Amino acid sequence: MYLSKVLLQDATQPYQWHRNLWALFPDQPDASRPFLFRLERQVRGGAEVLMQSSLEPVASGGCSTVIATRPFQPQVAEGQPLRFRLVANPVKTIQDESGRMNGKGRIKSCRVPLIDEQQQSLWLQKKLDGVASLQETMVMSRKVLHFRKGGKAGKIVQTTFEGVLRVESPERFWNLQSHGIGPAKAFGCGLLTLARL
Repeated sequence: MYLSKVLLQDATQPYQWHRNLWALFPDQPDASRPFLFRLERQVRGGAEVLMQSSLEPVASGGCSTVIATRPFQPQVAEGQPLRFRLVANPVKTIQDESGRMNGKGRIKSCRVPLIDEQQQSLWLQKKLDGVASLQETMVMSRKVLHFRKGGKAGKIVQTTFEGVLRVESPERFWNLQSHGIGPAKAFGCGLLTLARL
């Protein structure tokens, strides 16, 4: 894997960030997304993001410029404590109470953001179950992103978690870190970053 700092020019919306990052992987237009990312800061006319990818990005693509990149292969051990940072979209799924079906023959459902800090922390604990245990966690910030998809309005509540976790299963932990945590990865959610204590 690779960890890169990327400057996105002329990109102020999450869909633009995602599309511009795709340009750094020109041989992968129809493949599954080879990256996770997180907005680090807004800059004049764009954004600076941290990107984790399974492939090495090209130096520049469209409105994206790689500032720095390095190979990234974290080694973790069972029982190892680590500091973490995660921007995620904690949600719960609510099913239609009257049992109406969607076009695929399943009961209609929708995702609803979890707003309460305790619910958000429990959501994270559940996502890490059997992989790592939370030793300490704090909700540092929340930011609401509004968007339109297919003519319908939606919103994502980006929640920044920071704290300390203890690895329970190194193999499962690696898989979770590689694929990200929770939904809304196209909006900059799911990237788990770590630091040794």
